[in-house]
Amino acid sequence: MTVAIIDYGSGNLRSAAKAFERAAAEAGGGMTVRVTSDADDLASASHIVLPGVGAFADCRRGVEALPGMRDALEEAVRNIGKPFLGICVGMQLMARVGREYGDHEGFGWLDAEVVALTPDDAALKIPHMGWNELAIAGTHPVLNGIAPGSHAYFVHSYHMACANPADLVASVEYGGPIAAVVGRDNIVGTQFHPEKSQATGLRLISNFLAWRP
Repeated sequence: MTVAIIDYGSGNLRSAAKAFERAAAEAGGGMTVRVTSDADDLASASHIVLPGVGAFADCRRGVEALPGMRDALEEAVRNIGKPFLGICVGMQLMARVGREYGDHEGFGWLDAEVVALTPDDAALKIPHMGWNELAIAGTHPVLNGIAPGSHAYFVHSYHMACANPADLVASVEYGGPIAAVVGRDNIVGTQFHPEKSQATGLRLISNFLAWRP
């Protein structure tokens, strides 16, 4: 089995790849990790990861700039149903629309919009940067063994507002509730960076690699 981490020029993927390689090695199942910008690699992958750092529209354009990648994502994730993990802006792209520097169409996989953080407490800084405690809204395989109150590392100025509460898997408090993990069917996303979230992040990655939705 292979996990494909999509490289579309959005940040340095080294830390993400190393975290997935470590989780795969500890699982001992022979899974390989491939960082790729080739749409054809999605057909042979068992799991797909879309990271993202930067502005919503820039990340969307980065995906679109890879020949065949957008269609390959739709085929592998939506039609075939392969397990998909979006990280940070990679998660946000699953929404209908992102409202960062104008309105920009997302993948439309979740009925959600990506909007600016507006904490109730004016003393809270934007971007939201640092460690926060997860409030787990229900059960999901990617959160197996992760206790409520576990810490995860965030860096973001926009967040996903889900129209369907059932799509919200976990949240954090930052002058109001913020979606930390969202998911439906075979897709899941984290606003935080699991590759930077130490034990919590490594457990989530391991759970994702073992996930067979």
